[in-house]
Amino acid sequence: MRVDSWIWSVRLAKTRSAGSAACKGGHVRVNGERVKPAYGVHVGDEVRVRQAGGRERIVVVKRLIRKRVGAPVAVECYVDNSPPPPPREAVAPAGIRDRGTGRPTKRDRREMDRLRGAEG
Repeated sequence: MRVDSWIWSVRLAKTRSAGSAACKGGHVRVNGERVKPAYGVHVGDEVRVRQAGGRERIVVVKRLIRKRVGAPVAVECYVDNSPPPPPREAVAPAGIRDRGTGRPTKRDRREMDRLRGAEG
């Protein structure tokens, strides 16, 4: 079975063409090798898919399926060996103003941007 089709059917890629583009871009590895979209994947292969945000999913193929299935069924088709996602940073709510204080001044906006971490 094609690797781009498999990663689409188990919901590691949103579309088959996105899975194909990931293979062409070098974001998919099977057993440590960069592969083309038409590479044949087999039961027992380790598939590494680099996703948006730099997160890498490491899965071992348990079952080959041809059609896209729901998430509960898709999880049964592979063993997920991915590292856990990094914890989300707690961000203080910036820019909350008291009622009735009017519009923020330029100084207030700069302070809110500094708290949010925006540069410019």
